[in-house]
Order: sequence, then C-alpha cells, then structure tokens
Amino acid sequence: MSEHPIEGLMKTAMENLKQMIDVNTIIGDPVETPDGSVILTVSKVGFGFAAGGSEFSSGDHQNQGGGQQGQQDSSEELPFGGGSGGGVSITPIAFLIVGSTGIKTIHLDNSTHLYERLLDLAPSVVEKIQHMMNNRNRQRNVQQNQNQNQQQNQNQQQNQNQQQNPF
Repeated sequence: MSEHPIEGLMKTAMENLKQMIDVNTIIGDPVETPDGSVILTVSKVGFGFAAGGSEFSSGDHQNQGGGQQGQQDSSEELPFGGGSGGGVSITPIAFLIVGSTGIKTIHLDNSTHLYERLLDLAPSVVEKIQHMMNNRNRQRNVQQNQNQNQQQNQNQQQNQNQQQNPF
C-alpha cells in the first residue's frame, strides 16, 4: 500500500521540529565568567503542530446510473490538497549560576521569587522555632525547680517548727 500524502506532510514537519528542539534549547550553552563561575540559561519551550488535508473529486466522477452521486471507483486515485504547520515558543525563565560558593538560581519571573525566598528562609525559621521551644522548656524546668525548692524549704521549716514545738 502506498503512503498517503498527509503522512509525508506530517513526517516532514515533525523532522523539522525535531531539528529545532534539543536539550540545548531548554538548558542553554554554558558561559564561563572570568571568576570561574558558569552561567546556564534555563528556558521554557512550547510547540504546536497541525496538519490536515482532503481528497477532492471532480465533477466527471459522478455515476450516470441510479447510484449515489460522488461514488468513486476504489482503484482510482483522487487529487489531494493539504498542508501542515508548526510553531515554537522559547522563553528564558531563569539563569543557573554555578560558582565556587555553590549553585544559585536567578528567576526572571517575579512570582517565582516568593517560592525561592520561602525555601531559602525555611531552615532559619525551623531553627528559630526550635530555639523558642527549647527556651520554653528551659523556662518550664526552671519554674519546676523553683517550685520544688520552695516546697522543700516549706517542708524543712515545718520540720524545724515541729522539732521546736513537739506539741
């Protein structure tokens, strides 16, 4: 069975899209700075693809007899018309900086700064909460010790009073 013309259109368009999109489109080529840091561009890639076509019949293919109009002989090839198209959108969203001090991400979209900031602050918030809980426990222990000391002092005073006044 021979290949349908729409298959050729789709194959050609997909091959061209494949050539345009590779890993270097999403993570850009590294750029080394004089201080030894490496900067990578991170991009968002979106693409779309559409293809369509139709076979056309000419007016002389109509049946003369009592059959339906537009019926064609199955061995006859009809003229084909079709097309395909595609589009690619590449949007840089961040820079990834790898340096001697570590890895840093600089987002170009302002809404992502909030999430990054929250993630950066999370360890210090946890430490502060732990510190507050430890202080509360220390204060509770000090309070309990003071209460125990007061109780012991009262018991000692009662014992001394009982020894001095046995009746």
